[in-house]
Amino acid sequence: MPRPAQPFRARGATTRRSKAIVPTLIVVAVLAILYGVATALWTEQMWFASVDFTGVFTRKLLTETGLFLVFALLMAASVAVNAVLAYRLRPRYRPVSVEQQSLDRYRDAIDPVRRWVVIGASVLLGLMAGGSAAGQWQTFLLWRNGGTFGEVDAQFSRDLGFYAFDYPWWRFVLSFGFAIVVLGLIAAAVTHYVYGGIRLQTPGQKVTPAGQVHLSVLIGFFILLKAIAYWMDRYGILIEDGGLITGATYTDVKALLPAKTILIFIALICAVLFFVNVWRRSWTLPGIGLGLLVVCAVLLGGLWPFLVQQFQVRPNEPDREAPYIERNIAATREAYGVSDVDSEEYRATTEVEAGQLEEDSETIPGIRLLDPNVVPLAFQQLQQVRGFYAFSDPLDVDRYEVEGENRDVVVAVRDVDLTGIPEGQQNWNNEHTVYTHGFGFVAAYGNTRAANGSPSWAEEDIPPTGVLGDYEPRIYFGESSPEYSIVGAPEGSTPVEFDIPEDPDQGGQQRNNTYDGEGGVPIGSFLNRLLYATKFQEGNILLTGRINEDSTILYDRDPRLRLEKVAPWLRVDGNPFPAVVDGRILWILDGYTTLDSYPYSRRISLEEATSDSRTVRQAVVAQPQDNVNYVRNSVKAVVDAYDGTVTLYEWDTDDPVLASWRAAFPGTVEDRDEIPDELMAHLRYPEDLFKIQRSLLAAYHVEDPGLFYGGQDRWIVPNDPTVAPQEDFQPPYYQTIQMPDADQPYFSLTTTYVPQNRQNLAGFMAVNADARSDDYGTIRILRLPGNTQIAGPGQVANDFETDPEVARELSLLRQGDAQTVEGNLLTLPVGGGLLYVQPIYVQRASGDAAYPLLQRILVSFGDRIGYAGTLQEALDQIFQGESGADTGEEPGTDVPPTEETPPTEETPPTEETPPPEAEPAGDLEAAIADAQQAYDDAQAAQRAGDWTAYGAALDRLEDALARAEELSGGG
Repeated sequence: MPRPAQPFRARGATTRRSKAIVPTLIVVAVLAILYGVATALWTEQMWFASVDFTGVFTRKLLTETGLFLVFALLMAASVAVNAVLAYRLRPRYRPVSVEQQSLDRYRDAIDPVRRWVVIGASVLLGLMAGGSAAGQWQTFLLWRNGGTFGEVDAQFSRDLGFYAFDYPWWRFVLSFGFAIVVLGLIAAAVTHYVYGGIRLQTPGQKVTPAGQVHLSVLIGFFILLKAIAYWMDRYGILIEDGGLITGATYTDVKALLPAKTILIFIALICAVLFFVNVWRRSWTLPGIGLGLLVVCAVLLGGLWPFLVQQFQVRPNEPDREAPYIERNIAATREAYGVSDVDSEEYRATTEVEAGQLEEDSETIPGIRLLDPNVVPLAFQQLQQVRGFYAFSDPLDVDRYEVEGENRDVVVAVRDVDLTGIPEGQQNWNNEHTVYTHGFGFVAAYGNTRAANGSPSWAEEDIPPTGVLGDYEPRIYFGESSPEYSIVGAPEGSTPVEFDIPEDPDQGGQQRNNTYDGEGGVPIGSFLNRLLYATKFQEGNILLTGRINEDSTILYDRDPRLRLEKVAPWLRVDGNPFPAVVDGRILWILDGYTTLDSYPYSRRISLEEATSDSRTVRQAVVAQPQDNVNYVRNSVKAVVDAYDGTVTLYEWDTDDPVLASWRAAFPGTVEDRDEIPDELMAHLRYPEDLFKIQRSLLAAYHVEDPGLFYGGQDRWIVPNDPTVAPQEDFQPPYYQTIQMPDADQPYFSLTTTYVPQNRQNLAGFMAVNADARSDDYGTIRILRLPGNTQIAGPGQVANDFETDPEVARELSLLRQGDAQTVEGNLLTLPVGGGLLYVQPIYVQRASGDAAYPLLQRILVSFGDRIGYAGTLQEALDQIFQGESGADTGEEPGTDVPPTEETPPTEETPPTEETPPPEAEPAGDLEAAIADAQQAYDDAQAAQRAGDWTAYGAALDRLEDALARAEELSGGG
């Protein structure tokens, strides 16, 4: 007989196998998650060890872990204990009712899994609470390590350290306490209801005695926390944003503060009534107390302040609020470091005379004509050398001593850019083991240019040549470095890293290099290769033969990112810049300590305050959207471009916030005295801090409460007239200037202001940006009187475009495929007035090889405009043929000079200075022929890309047209 089938056994085996798959998949998933977490933590620890900041990683991790565990356990315990306690206090017998019969179905469904439901809910809420608490690690460390400010607030006379360090932490603890009690109360109420402790639709007693005791205690704790919250609210008023100012106003002090005090006692009495209800077990008195608290909160906390505001404050608001506006002004100026701003009236003249700039002879030669926002293309075309190199955009401005004289220079590093690798060579080996680093530092003088309008180089080429001496030129850590590179090899191995294309010492052959720096994480072992293959999800790290026992992996290479990782408590300036210091290329960065709980100080958005035309086009990293009301430039930091070493130096020695962070992370910040002198020569006033301060001072340059309230003297930063559409703020500019009554010029950061809803100039602000100066950080504001009409940047740009002479000259430059590019519009307080200077570049409109060349200079003083091939000529045009200052432009190194273009407004002859006699004009036909020939030469030079010949032809064309106009009687 045939063997009988055994379907039941087969089905059972299949069922057992099916049941085994689910736990197996869960175990595999858990192991994968744990492996991923372990990989992330271990590779992060190795990275911090490679930069010698392991203490930061450990302290941060332990703090986050401790906060997570403590607050997760508190939350989980609150939910679990209250749910279990409510279950154990359930009534043995439940009255028969429709409500209870309906709940029986839920009880029957829940009872088999009741324990897992409680555990799951408790664990889930605990994880969420722990994650929230771990995110408060900075608040916790400031509370644990915070000190005092040595100053007190104007209302309660408490040290400002309470608001900076203590108040934020205790406010978080209080809010967490509310969450614990509320979720515990919800868990208890739901459990009591499901198991009959609360009977909403059953006749008779609605809550069992046991349930009443349980709920009374929880509600009592909630109201007790509310009493504490009322007490904390009294201090919170000083840091809250109101409609008029940040901080307590007249209504807050006279009505809201007394109301909060009264509500504290009412809440305490109400809480006691709920606690007493444990024995009385009646809802009457607690209910009355709770109702009284709600009514008083509405009347005292809402209606009373409203009535005071409407009937006492609003009719006399300027006088009532004056003391509190004064507090706000003083606190805001102190919190943002502008309390000592030197503001003075500047009666700028619009009149001109010969020799007017003689007293500014030290400033004029240093006027920066090279715009770091325009010339990156020129750097790219003239100094890129190979397509896989790139320069930052915009470039940076720094200073170097050249032949005993400080010179402003526009600088950049030649960084590697993997997008420039030829398409056929884009593979893993090339991208991560061959093209590993950039090479060289490039610098151009800010106030001169070559004969054809290209930059005049102070440092150039590969290998580097110039005035900066010998230094390590390789850029392994830069702003555009690859995500990761694997470098290093045993001594004697054949180098594989591309170094320079043509080595003069090797007969012009390509030279490769092997990295021998201290930076990077060792990756020679199989375990490390496995970890980093997992981290970067790249199997080639395991399989490649280019990794050896001496190999290291370089990653997280952006200087800004490296500083943010080793000092996560700092906010980093958005514009790092490179400098050659003591034989190394260093990235110099500025770090800020911030608070958002400084009493009475106005709160601002970092993103809005630091936004300008460069951050909008993402040329410079924008700050986050966080709100702050206290900022200090407390740290100067450097990142070595070769080995990635990060060094932090204390800068603001009086900042209590920095002192707290140094206590939290000891040994991470070196003393200010440790800054080398050679590095000090390159430190400068940070750009983002200056933008924050100029944003505040647009309103807070006014210190009189009455004027501040009226807002008649509010300023704004003008829009940048060099970009279209003109909707973004003009960026501040680094330039060397000499302020009125100053002894000498200083490297400075400058900006301008215009009145609200108007475009004429209202003020000029500059800060001494030279860290070597005793006056470093001194901010001066030149306020223009209201009865003086000085054109603002937008109006000057409009005058340049609409002036007939300038328009004619610009049209000549824009002929054919050429276009003009307007450079930065600089403002300088010279000659007793304000001088505007703008370089004009010419660039081919199409073609991959197009780049801008500086061809003309536009200047404006008062209502006069100068336009010429050199700054000297343009200035002389304005100041009656002799400005009185020598720009230092050397003959033969600049754009060929043009015939002097008469200024827009002719200066009438005087008895002392008779008008010069006209020179013989010549033949009209010859002038026309010369003009035609010059035009043809200009077109030919443009097509050939010979911009030197192009500029010379335009000069001849201008001269010929001027002669023809004079001969024809049109002049």
